[in-house]
Amino acid sequence: MDIGSLFSRHARYRPDHLAIVFEDQRLTYQELNQSINRLANALLDLGVRKGDKVATILPNSLELYETYWAVGKIGAVVVPMSTLLRAQALKNLLQDSDSVVVISNDSFRSTLDAIRPELTNIANDRWLLIDHQGDDRYQDYHALKKAAGDHEPPGIQVDPKDPFNIMYSSGTTGAPKGIVHTHRIRASYCTSFAAAYRMQPESVTLHAGAIVFNGCFVDLMPTVFLGATYILLPAFDPESYIETIAREKVTHVILVPSQIIALLNSPRFSAKKLASLEMILTLGAPLHMEHKEALNMYLPGRFYELYGLTEGFITVLDKNDYHRKPQSVGVPLPFSEMRIMDTNCQEVPTGEVGEICGKGPHLMPGYYKRPDLTEKAVIDGWLHSGDMGYVDEDGFLYLVDRKKDLIISGGVNVYPRDIEEIIVQHPDVQEVAVFGIPHEKWGETPMAAVILNQPGAISESDLVAWVNDRVEAKFQRIATVAFMDDFPRNVAGKTLKREMRDAYWKKTGQKL
Repeated sequence: MDIGSLFSRHARYRPDHLAIVFEDQRLTYQELNQSINRLANALLDLGVRKGDKVATILPNSLELYETYWAVGKIGAVVVPMSTLLRAQALKNLLQDSDSVVVISNDSFRSTLDAIRPELTNIANDRWLLIDHQGDDRYQDYHALKKAAGDHEPPGIQVDPKDPFNIMYSSGTTGAPKGIVHTHRIRASYCTSFAAAYRMQPESVTLHAGAIVFNGCFVDLMPTVFLGATYILLPAFDPESYIETIAREKVTHVILVPSQIIALLNSPRFSAKKLASLEMILTLGAPLHMEHKEALNMYLPGRFYELYGLTEGFITVLDKNDYHRKPQSVGVPLPFSEMRIMDTNCQEVPTGEVGEICGKGPHLMPGYYKRPDLTEKAVIDGWLHSGDMGYVDEDGFLYLVDRKKDLIISGGVNVYPRDIEEIIVQHPDVQEVAVFGIPHEKWGETPMAAVILNQPGAISESDLVAWVNDRVEAKFQRIATVAFMDDFPRNVAGKTLKREMRDAYWKKTGQKL
């Protein structure tokens, strides 16, 4: 279960198959494996050893992609970091992860300059820049690779229990936590998702999200496992995304809800251009029924929905179950178990809302150096998600909302998603986020942030009236609406409700 060995295997048995496409770079498995080996040997030449942490601060690129596998081949641990983090946050994560190597590019040089003096655990010759500009304080990434051989790294024994990566949480709540995944866990991603998506070695995967986000491994691992083709885009742009699918005959894609909405609203969207798709999987946040129905009308028989936590519990709604369970997020993957529990860790009856808990082969061994947080998240072997949901008589899971997003108004639990499903049905509404704001009488009351299809298409007061005429209960009525050009999002594309809520609380009565 040495993840890096997959490339050695494919280089031998399917050397000429297209492995990776990034912009104008197209590498076969033989070419890719040689490039990965050069980086692995370069890291060994720097003194990197099994268990050492190698941090990356890179946007989507061939270099970032290769680093994952090169580090894995030598038994080291990759620590991907978001390019959106500021200097202090990067410094904290580099210290927390015990990283001994940093791989970045020249656009981050000033940030690295600011934090280097405080990171004495990283030797001067272990700061690598990809587009090196002759600064002798940094090593030239490509020069180091060129000087290294493309032979398989010698004498490395990787155990399935060895860590492959540390993925830091997005930090949407509290301090980021380092989530550890072993080679065995990533191997489970390989097999579980390849089967769930009906993938094969001839599949073509397109990915436009940041690959520092754990969601990328949901399609990356099965693609690598099968020796299929992975097309990586620098960033998501709906027009170029559509054209890439048509040109490359892409079969499998994963998208967060905001990207699906952008595709559906693109002037280039057409079922003909997307006809090669066999899977369209949504993840990262709930996709509202309005958009599910639109997607299934234009591209029937392709829709999958994934619910999951980086810590290691996953359900998938299969494309063949969508029509009978359209509001469900599916069932646990094979070898996984799920329970809906109350506050006393007791399983609740079918149909009753409780906390979603799970366990299985994807479960993390723990948060890096934080046994205290691990004990709170994993109780008696069960991962407690912090998400609320219920199962139906067939065992299918239905999300209700995040615990932290729950609005308590006059002692009544109000679930933002129920209100969002109403608002998104308005023809002028493109996207919506509902959250609680302070209320003198009720404690909290719902508010909606809205992105319109066309600015000025409807007034705030008219939309409030439209919504409040349609919600099922008085406590679901929204107090106000704020129109926004876009929502704050993390690197994974998730909407940051907390940021919007905090902004409103600080400036009560003002627009966001």
